[in-house]
Amino acid sequence: MNVQNVVSGGPKMGNVMLTYKIMPEGTDTDLDRIKEEIKEIVEEDGKFKSSNEENVAFGLKAIIVKIVIPDEGGIIDEMEEKLENIEGVQSVKSEDITLID
Repeated sequence: MNVQNVVSGGPKMGNVMLTYKIMPEGTDTDLDRIKEEIKEIVEEDGKFKSSNEENVAFGLKAIIVKIVIPDEGGIIDEMEEKLENIEGVQSVKSEDITLID
């Protein structure tokens, strides 16, 4: 019997690393502001790991972010919804989900 399971009331859930591709509404959208808002949202429930910009077409750039959050029921869907609600974000696509511990 695992002592951690007894003390916490059940098995400890791991964490997942999520990679998202976030598309802005246009070429004039402030990507730095969006990245700052992403950091603020992520830090509420997890850890912001990295971000970079990826050229898409005709001057449009996507933001690729990596975050770590607990693998708990519903939190991934909640995170996507919060990211989609950032002003200037057109879409959020999950690129990769990896269990890390």
